[in-house]
Formats: sequence, C-alpha cells, structure tokens
Amino acid sequence: MRYGAIDIGSNAVRLLIADIIENDGSISFKKNTLIRVPLRLGDDAFLNHHISEKKAADLVKTMQAFKGLMDVYKVTECMACATSAMREAKNGAEVVKQIKEKANIDLRIVQGQVEARIIYASHAEQNIDRTKNYLYIDVGGGSTELSLFASGQLVASKSFNLGTIRILDNQDTEETWNNMRDFLREHTRHLKGISGIGTGGNINKLYRLSEEKNSAPMAFTKLKSLYDYLDSFSLKDRINVLGLNQDRADVIIPACEIYLSVMRWAGIKNIYVPSVGMVDGIIQTLIDEHLIKKTLK
Repeated sequence: MRYGAIDIGSNAVRLLIADIIENDGSISFKKNTLIRVPLRLGDDAFLNHHISEKKAADLVKTMQAFKGLMDVYKVTECMACATSAMREAKNGAEVVKQIKEKANIDLRIVQGQVEARIIYASHAEQNIDRTKNYLYIDVGGGSTELSLFASGQLVASKSFNLGTIRILDNQDTEETWNNMRDFLREHTRHLKGISGIGTGGNINKLYRLSEEKNSAPMAFTKLKSLYDYLDSFSLKDRINVLGLNQDRADVIIPACEIYLSVMRWAGIKNIYVPSVGMVDGIIQTLIDEHLIKKTLK
C-alpha cells in the first residue's frame, strides 16, 4: 500500500510517495520517492495577492505530472495541501478548481494552525526525550509555524506571516517580527532548558552543512557561524562556489535570520533537525485517518 502527500508551498511544491508498513497492528511509513519543483508561488501571492496565469499553468502541469506518477506507483490514498501563498492569493479557489478539473486532485488550502498540526503529526520528536521542553520551528516561504511543548503537552501554537520569500520580496513587517518576539517571550519565560526542533528544507540544508553526526542537535553558535559564513558570499558565489541550488541560495539567508531570532528570543541553545516536514506530516495524517476509520468499522 502506498500513500501520496503533496505540499504546495510558497517556494516549492513537493510530492512524497511513501510505502505504508503494517506490523502487529501498528502502521508506519518508509519514504519511497520525493520530488521537489521550485515554482515560487509566493512571488506572485505576496506582491500581487494573485497567482499569475503562467504560474497557475505551471502548477496545474506539475499536479498533472504528480497525478501520473501516483497512478504509476499505484498510490491508494493522497492528500494535497496548499499553505501561505495560496492562502493569500485572491484567486486561490479558482486555481484549486483548475487543479481538480485538469489533474483530478482535491487540493485543500489550509490555515496556519492546521498547517502547524500537520507538521507536528510528522512525530519529529519521537527519538528525543518527550519529558523535556521543545519548540517546533517550521520556516516556510510565506509563514513560520511555532508550537511549544512542555513535558509532552502542547502549551502554545501560532502561525506568523513571516517567511523567506516574504522577506526577499520585502513583504515582512516590523509588527510581525515584534508579534513573534512577544509571543515567544510570553510563553517561554517560565520554561527552562527549551530545545528547538527545526523542520523545513532550509534547516535541513543548514544541518547538512553543519556536518553534525548521529542526529546530534546543532548549537545556536554553530548556526550563527554558518549564517555569517554563507552571508559572506554573494548570491552568485553561494551558487557557483558553495554549490547551492539557485532556489536555495537566496532563501537560506532569511531562513537563518528567522531561526536565529526565534532561538534567541526563546533562549534556545540547541536545535534538533529530524529531516521531516509538511509532506511527512501529511502522510502521518493519512495514516491516523485510516486508523480512525478502521476503529469505527
């Protein structure tokens, strides 16, 4: 059995095809195929609040290709979610309709709190001590989702309109930065020893660049050093000298700025990077829904 997860983000669109494994009543999954297409929908959505005809056509073609791949892989269940860019595009519903008509994929435009819940569903914390305090930090192209856990219990969660594409397009506001700072200071001031859990393509890349071993957490000081190093290169040299993909070389700098700011405001010294994201959470959500249906039968 195979499930498919589609994440339509502000920077890229992803498809994860996962093999579903049932063993003695428990269900897990193994990643089979992951495809990423850098469409940059946020450039349209945050500047014009509208997905252009060209980008809409590219998105529809991508969804048609994803549908063809899922058919070939014999995917039995699929969930497709769109986040910040599609939330802000006034013609988002129209694009959803096109995708249904031309690719036969049901796309959900999810709000920030739902996005945060799906990301948490990835169970990124499963290999660490759940009795301690953790802050989930997911930085996307258009929004940042924060979820604070104390002794395994969710105590606060919020989505902020602050992301890498939004910063590059100068669409971030001082008010949003201040709101994030105040949220973190209010909810973390009574907690000690908070560790971060970072999800998203940029933190995964930063973790690989840090060369940490055996799933060890990355220190704030290491992340700050990486930021200073990367920022010392021009965009062109980050591509040609450091070998970063073009669609990663620009967004990685504002991503660093968001992660460093969040860690500083929350007093976080170390961040775990489990290499999971929205698509992993979607697969787990499908598994959870399957288990609920099975229980109700």
